[in-house]
Amino acid sequence: MNREKVMTFVKKSLRFLPDKAYIKLYYRLRVGRKLNMRNPETLNEKLQWLKFNYRFPLQSIVSDKLLVRDYVKEKIGEKYLIPLLGRWKKYSDIDFSTLPKQFVLKCNHDSGGLVVCTDKEKMNHEEAKRKIERSLKSNFFYIGREYQYRNIKPMIICEKFISDNGKVPMDYKIYCFNGKPDVILVCRDRFSNNTHRASYLFFDQNWNFQPLDKGDEKLRDIDIPKPENLDEMIEIAKRLSEDFVFARIDLYNIKGKIYFGEITLSPNSGFDPDIKYETDLRFGQKLEIPYWNDINRAI
Repeated sequence: MNREKVMTFVKKSLRFLPDKAYIKLYYRLRVGRKLNMRNPETLNEKLQWLKFNYRFPLQSIVSDKLLVRDYVKEKIGEKYLIPLLGRWKKYSDIDFSTLPKQFVLKCNHDSGGLVVCTDKEKMNHEEAKRKIERSLKSNFFYIGREYQYRNIKPMIICEKFISDNGKVPMDYKIYCFNGKPDVILVCRDRFSNNTHRASYLFFDQNWNFQPLDKGDEKLRDIDIPKPENLDEMIEIAKRLSEDFVFARIDLYNIKGKIYFGEITLSPNSGFDPDIKYETDLRFGQKLEIPYWNDINRAI
């Protein structure tokens, strides 16, 4: 049984534990270290602290892939949104005859409930239906105990398939600490048979490779060109992250056209085992926890 299957089994087994007990135990199993919540230092630790001590309604709005569209429209304009083709409560409500040849189905309330259709005539409807309906029945809150997901009403949404020469475009994930954009994680070939994060590379804002992941030195020579409009992407990230202590702003950039992907408030739910400990600590030092001098309600 591989690591991901083991962790899936563990998550299901621990689901009924109280939130704090679940997070402490799952953190130890996933990250490999004891969770320090009384004096959090790393990014992973501070994201766990924020789950219990920093909550407000806007977090749920931007975590909802449907509602976040209004937030983005207000902040940076509708031109950055991927066109929406439909929304439904049930898979059986979808009239595929009205959809174009290529499209993307996803659920608004989780991560992973995604179906990329590049040819409607060859689409495996049984597999797509099974994946979407499984997601509709799940509550993503129980995976990482991120409260913003707890009460999102599940919906299916359909977006236009945006491609880069027929391929799924690269994903630019900009880490923002206290509203300030920092490093950029570039993800390519996300739906290939590559192992997780095999094609995930960090760059600084001058487009210098940053060896921040475990074992990624071997990827140093992979050529990923700097986007010509990187300054615009960074400005977008700044505006979309300004209301949050931490946010990762995910964008696409296809031939100079920038599209909004999503706002992630806790990458890997604060259980990221792939970044180096030095990276985790470095990121943590960049993040200033609000009220830290006045509040200590940690575990």
